Amino acid sequence: MTFANPILLAVGLAVAAALACAAVAATRRRARALASAGVATADGSRARLAGVWFTIAGIAVLAVATAGPAATVPVSHASGTVIIAIDVSGSMAATDVAPSRLSAAKKVAQAFINAQPPSVDIGVVAFEQGGLETAVPIADHAAALAAIGRLSAGGGTSLGSAILAALSAITHRTVSLGPNGSVPSIGFWPSATMVLFSDGQDGGASGVSGGSTSTDTATAAAAAVAAKAGVHVDTVGVGTVAGTTVDVEGYHLFTGLDEATLKTISQTTGGTYHPASNASELDGIASSINLRLTVTNQPLPLAGAFIAFALALLVAGAVLTLARTGRVV
Repeated sequence: MTFANPILLAVGLAVAAALACAAVAATRRRARALASAGVATADGSRARLAGVWFTIAGIAVLAVATAGPAATVPVSHASGTVIIAIDVSGSMAATDVAPSRLSAAKKVAQAFINAQPPSVDIGVVAFEQGGLETAVPIADHAAALAAIGRLSAGGGTSLGSAILAALSAITHRTVSLGPNGSVPSIGFWPSATMVLFSDGQDGGASGVSGGSTSTDTATAAAAAVAAKAGVHVDTVGVGTVAGTTVDVEGYHLFTGLDEATLKTISQTTGGTYHPASNASELDGIASSINLRLTVTNQPLPLAGAFIAFALALLVAGAVLTLARTGRVV
């Protein structure tokens, strides 16, 4: 137990102790006076003093209450982690989704963040040819919203690097594939979920060409790491299958939505694929998160309980005194 004002506690207990000493002295004087008069001390005399002791006890407890007592108690609450991973490669500048794929992704992602409860920590990872963590997962959702607002398109795409960067943000340590693409063990994190917004293009530097065998292998390995760690990856496809052309370093290159790649990632990790055009489907993502139970120590004020106990003692003392003597004091 801690006290906000120990000085008040000391003063109050000193007053109660002084009153107790005075009561003891008065009792002894009365006993001596009765003895010298040849009158034996009866049990009723002790009973008459019971009210005094209740009153003194009430004053002592009231002194404890005025000192601001508080106890530290463990409080459990459920919480989870969501990493928003947004593709900012050159292909996301395509306008087959108005006003652009990236703008549409940012709008849906921000709406998703606004719908999350305070118990969910949210982080943001922007990825081009490598994952770039832009906001660590915290309870301040405003930071995640601001991070998404700053994103702009440019560069290549590596879905595998994005997944690894998100896992690094979740575990707070660098996660990478082992030799020859072997899958490392990073523990079990069922309270975390990754929501990946992308057009599915996994073509390396350009971000608009078809995925090669090496990038497909790296992405599959990264998804396997997430699956082994119990982290679901919900993918959101941004763009149209019909596709369009986009200017990349002076070249007009075709880019279309690769749903197959995004569906493979989500299926491997136990997540779900969502087309960005149906943003309402994202509402169910948070409910699928297995929130972890955490325990934090929080102060519990006890002044109210002590005041109630003190009042009960004071009332009891007054009643006993009135019943025995016909007066309160």
